[in-house]
Amino acid sequence: MDPTYACDLAAIEEARERIRDHVHLTPVITCQALDDISGRQLFFKCENLQKVGAFKFRGATNAVLTLTDEQAAHGVVTHSSGNHAQAVALAAQTRGIAAHIVMPSNAPSIKRAAVEGYGARVISCEPTLEARESTAREVIARTGASFIHPYNDARVIAGQGTTALELLEQVPGLDAIITPVGGGGLVSGVSIVCRSLAPGIKVLAAEPAGADDAARSMEAGELIPQRAPSTIADGLLTSLGDLTWPIIRDHVERIVRVDDQAIIAAMKIFWQRAKLVIEPSAATALAPLLDDSLADLDADRVGVILSGGNVDLEKLPWQNGTGP
Repeated sequence: MDPTYACDLAAIEEARERIRDHVHLTPVITCQALDDISGRQLFFKCENLQKVGAFKFRGATNAVLTLTDEQAAHGVVTHSSGNHAQAVALAAQTRGIAAHIVMPSNAPSIKRAAVEGYGARVISCEPTLEARESTAREVIARTGASFIHPYNDARVIAGQGTTALELLEQVPGLDAIITPVGGGGLVSGVSIVCRSLAPGIKVLAAEPAGADDAARSMEAGELIPQRAPSTIADGLLTSLGDLTWPIIRDHVERIVRVDDQAIIAAMKIFWQRAKLVIEPSAATALAPLLDDSLADLDADRVGVILSGGNVDLEKLPWQNGTGP
């Protein structure tokens, strides 16, 4: 184990073997139209086609399968209103153990239904971080369940890093990889893999301008918490964690801010040209490659990790007057 960071390459390789039979080896696709717009060769790692529609299933599965039988007998608990909630629920169902998912009362009913569909028990709470955390603690005290953090967990970071192990094998010779960044679990895992196996690859991250704690932290050289985030990319509202921040600080070359209009435009054109559904958080990684944000990036072959594809089809951003 690398003493500096939460996990190392060995942990990610172990995670890959642990979860191999449970997760999809997601495809990599290309799109000539998007290559022409960006002026580069883009290789899209389609985690939108992962189980539960997001890369989150990798980390959740690794965490659940790492539990001892004694720990597993008490189940797992997390607090989330998004993809991590579904990921933990399905991972627990796969192992045949109980899952307690704390969700804010204002979470969309479609997300609650999806979590319940995987057999999890949903506990409602007030829509504040304090309420989510305190409710989760109450569940742990009552059940003895193991807590699985959405990103600030070494087991989760290791699981997310398996995305990069696959991508490097699927597309040799990449110059750069870009991911979205919210809590930082995905880009942390990707960074560990790249610095160990392909140190010449530039690792970049993109985040919404309205939720830019990662960019502000990099500029300040210290962890700055998220404050009043506002963005259409609802999967990127969280702050970096104390486990993800050191990895990002030391190994991510650049964090790019993109505004919501650019995110919506990228999402729309990807739907139109690549014919696949991605959510705003995933489009955040594509957006800076389609405008001038990365014009100075010396990279011809770029891997783009599409983090997820869970979208409310009744509330598409370009149908309500907010999109281009």
